[in-house]
Amino acid sequence: MITERETRRYARQIAIPGWGSQGQEKLREAKVLVAGVGGLGSSVATYLAVAGVGKIRIVDCDRVEPSNLNRQVLHWDRDVGRHKIDSAVEKLASINPDIHIEGIKDTITEDNVSDLVADHLIVDAMDNLAGRYLLNLAAIGGGLPLFHGAVYGFEGRVTTVIPGTTPCLRCLYRGDLPGEVPVVGVATGIVGCIQAAEVIKHVLGLGRLLAGRLLVFDGLSSSFSELRVKKDPECEHCKSFDHSVARDEG
Repeated sequence: MITERETRRYARQIAIPGWGSQGQEKLREAKVLVAGVGGLGSSVATYLAVAGVGKIRIVDCDRVEPSNLNRQVLHWDRDVGRHKIDSAVEKLASINPDIHIEGIKDTITEDNVSDLVADHLIVDAMDNLAGRYLLNLAAIGGGLPLFHGAVYGFEGRVTTVIPGTTPCLRCLYRGDLPGEVPVVGVATGIVGCIQAAEVIKHVLGLGRLLAGRLLVFDGLSSSFSELRVKKDPECEHCKSFDHSVARDEG
């Protein structure tokens, strides 16, 4: 049962049809990994925290730089030079002291990715395809949902990967983008909020996930479009694992 304090804190979302106190309990028991606490990760982690997700694990190895401050809202001017993990844990714990925030100061690698994701829902808030592919393989291998977001300038993309059911990231992407990616903070905020919404919907079993669909936001035209994503029958990631125990869309 949720406490009286939780009932007061989350009253406006508990009132949403299909949410209720049981839904809030599900969120309290949920475990989510946010890979990267830059622009996307700041937005995702903030809104998962205020929603009452009980256990949030954040992973990042970088330090805060002045060029981060236009979009990475968990990091402030005073945090320049600090590790992003320390800055983010401090802010998130202040935003909601009733949840558990675990900060891991590390680079996600082939050797540690399985341990990092463990039994967590996975939010891809990274800024490079190599890291995203590691998360993708770990998600497929563990049968864990992966909530992907990406931003380029004013454009953003979001999709939800359900191993064994939907196309994976490797089905969707090839290659990589060279150099620094241009980005405006409003785009990371919008995309990160959509990723957080997908996580919450999955935990609660509400609505329709972006499973097999790529949602594209164009900030310059203030428009959204949607693309159907198909599985690649030759995808080496999908073919790497037996999906007999993969989870369904929920």
